[in-house]
Amino acid sequence: MVRPAVAAAELDAWQPGSESQRALKYALLAFLDARPADACDRSCVPGHLTASALVVDADGENVLLTLHPRVGRWIQLGGHCEPGDATLRDAALREATEESGIVGLEIAAEPLHIDVHPVTCSLGVPTRHLDVRYLVRAPAGAVPVISVESDDLRWWPLDALPRDSDTVPAMAALART
Repeated sequence: MVRPAVAAAELDAWQPGSESQRALKYALLAFLDARPADACDRSCVPGHLTASALVVDADGENVLLTLHPRVGRWIQLGGHCEPGDATLRDAALREATEESGIVGLEIAAEPLHIDVHPVTCSLGVPTRHLDVRYLVRAPAGAVPVISVESDDLRWWPLDALPRDSDTVPAMAALART
């Protein structure tokens, strides 16, 4: 399981490109400092860090999104940290691989974006996901396979993302830079 101190080191090394992302970075660092035992564990009811991946195709023109069964919208791949994940980056890559079925994904060294959003996850109680997101590139010709964690899985052009996806457009804009 990702230790909060390891997650803090990952975030501390990241230099966000905007003031709003810098503010969220420091909020997550404060949360990690306040919850040194469980900040990355889904049992942490006040909220917990999660890891996501903005998976783009080899040409960087399309993004792979999942129609999430619980959320009911097209979102990036990702989820909770698991016992085998040493870092948030590891968790994001594992989630992207599991949810896409694509072998050979390449993940960026640093986060791309942070988002904090309310959710009712597997514990059945309202909480917050403190989501650290990475840019992930798929190999040329990658064909995704729908997992049990998705109602659908589809490549979307970066300039024609679904309207109901609130954070993906911001991440996609960052991915183009």
